[in-house]
Amino acid sequence: MEISFNITVLMAIVVICGIGAQVLADYLKVPAIVFLLLFGMIAGPSGLGVIHPNLLGSGLEVIVSLLVALILFEGGLNLEFRDLGRVSGSIRNLVTLGTLITLMGGGMAAHWLGEFPWSIAFLYASLVVVTGPTVIGPLLKHISVDRQVATMLEAEGVLIDPVGAILAVLVLNIVLNRNPDLFGLFQELILRLLIGGGIGVVGGWLLGLILLRSRFLSEDLKNLVVLAGLWGMFALAESISSESGLMATVLAGIVLRSASLPEERLLRRFKGQLTILAVSVLFILLAADLSLASIVALGWGSFFTVLALMWIVRPINIWLCTWNSGLNWQQKLFACWVAPRGIISASVSSLFAILLTQRGINGGDSIKALVFLTIIMTVFVQGLTAGWVAQLLGITSTSVTGAVIVGSNPLSRLIARLFKERGEVAVMIDTDEAGCLQAEQEGLQVFLSSALDHTILEEAGLASMGTFLAMTTNGEVNLVLAQRAAEEFKPPRVLAIFPRAANGSTNNTKINQAFIPDLPLKTWNKYLTDGEVKLGETQFKESGLEFQVAHLEALIASEELLPLLIERDGYLQVVPVGEHWLAGDRIIYLLHDPKPKLLKRLSGASQSRLILEKHPIVEEVPMPSPILETVLEQSKLENDVDVLSPPAAR
Repeated sequence: MEISFNITVLMAIVVICGIGAQVLADYLKVPAIVFLLLFGMIAGPSGLGVIHPNLLGSGLEVIVSLLVALILFEGGLNLEFRDLGRVSGSIRNLVTLGTLITLMGGGMAAHWLGEFPWSIAFLYASLVVVTGPTVIGPLLKHISVDRQVATMLEAEGVLIDPVGAILAVLVLNIVLNRNPDLFGLFQELILRLLIGGGIGVVGGWLLGLILLRSRFLSEDLKNLVVLAGLWGMFALAESISSESGLMATVLAGIVLRSASLPEERLLRRFKGQLTILAVSVLFILLAADLSLASIVALGWGSFFTVLALMWIVRPINIWLCTWNSGLNWQQKLFACWVAPRGIISASVSSLFAILLTQRGINGGDSIKALVFLTIIMTVFVQGLTAGWVAQLLGITSTSVTGAVIVGSNPLSRLIARLFKERGEVAVMIDTDEAGCLQAEQEGLQVFLSSALDHTILEEAGLASMGTFLAMTTNGEVNLVLAQRAAEEFKPPRVLAIFPRAANGSTNNTKINQAFIPDLPLKTWNKYLTDGEVKLGETQFKESGLEFQVAHLEALIASEELLPLLIERDGYLQVVPVGEHWLAGDRIIYLLHDPKPKLLKRLSGASQSRLILEKHPIVEEVPMPSPILETVLEQSKLENDVDVLSPPAAR
């Protein structure tokens, strides 16, 4: 009873520490593995001693195996096929040639620098040929790099894991049996991959068929059916050939993704939540089981071994595998820098340490310590600096231009024309035939369809666009559209017009309210139609910035001014709610001014014209573009004063 109680407390503490690390990492926008490793080591026997993984006995191996299968299945389920075609050759090379390069380079580094015997050195190298999808995925979400590079790194992490795990088992067999039959080992590698791949493909197809045909199943039950099927396939593959289950889970996820299930979005969300829990539990348990003294005992040779793996072997790997890929040198350099190791290396090395010790072979604890040293160094050095490196190389997704705008109304068409005038692609989607016709007459590209149609979003080019903006007259619909766009296409900037009360209904922090809270879209559309607005442009400068910001906020609060676009660092973006204004920001806005309508009535003129105001604060900037000058009506009675300038500037 005491043992059972201890295990219960153990697992409760593990889950609390794991989720706490995830929350802290999400708040600080860093890879969760950083805090998972720290929390695990602090709570383990080498630290506070509140977590003792050895209490689980052989159950630790079972937990590790099932949770790793879940993690890899979720990785296969999330692979984006539409992006894989651009880097398919590079991915193929990384999984095949890249594995061999890392195996040879890592083995030589461990032998010459770490002074390990050749057999143990290559066993270490086989454990670190894999990268960590559970580390790379969250990392790339935080820093939002170029989509082509992100796709390659994510696919490498998912696809190389089963190959690396099987390779590590084969190398372990050499160490245990001292049988260097390389041809036989190669045959065994291919056989295990084929067994796992066959079970994964067939099992994934059957799961998709069951979910499509079994309409009596509820959505929640379908998620659990997939979980049961996943672990069933994993167990079947493992019973036929050890370590083939990992390949089965990856391919099952890929095949199930290709089935185009109606519940795919909910399934991916459910599996994503389970994966977060799995990663949290695994890293806390494995890090707690690590002896800090064993890492210190490795010496400087092991430290230089990891540096060689990071800064010599990885660059050679990337440059050879992406030779004819079409990637530029900045993208290749970033891929060289980012290769953090993760859960597969940690879990397999922990199991190998146990097996080597049981067989009386020295080096098991050293292998585990060196693998964890590799994880720590790659995560802390590469993971924490990846955002800075991406900005330095100029491959962050903030540089992606273009916009897909849902809803064809006067205000949305104005924004589309502003984007187009800047040379950026602007595509509109709407189900209203009259609105689409008006957009075509204004020279805009438009699709007469629903933005819920995944195919239409692909044809509109959302996968390569920088901005998604939902601004129909229905706020709830806008929020749903924005959520789907953020989950399925992951554009860098996702904005929508939706009620402030609906803001709590979404946990997707990538969705921002556009322009101002609770925008009265119909009102501003009427202002535009009636010509009761001025289109203005201003730029904030260091002198008088505080006054300008205060004046701007006051005009917004009085509903006299609507900020539309902001140009910062050379990029044009839709203004999100709560934007923090900086010196140098150039803002394009609408100012409510009923004077043109009054003048029209007094003069009896058929139209009055408005122009984009030329403000003293931006006199050094070239004249406004033709679109901005002609988009609204001109009034000759308007002055030439910047409404956002401080009094001294007027």
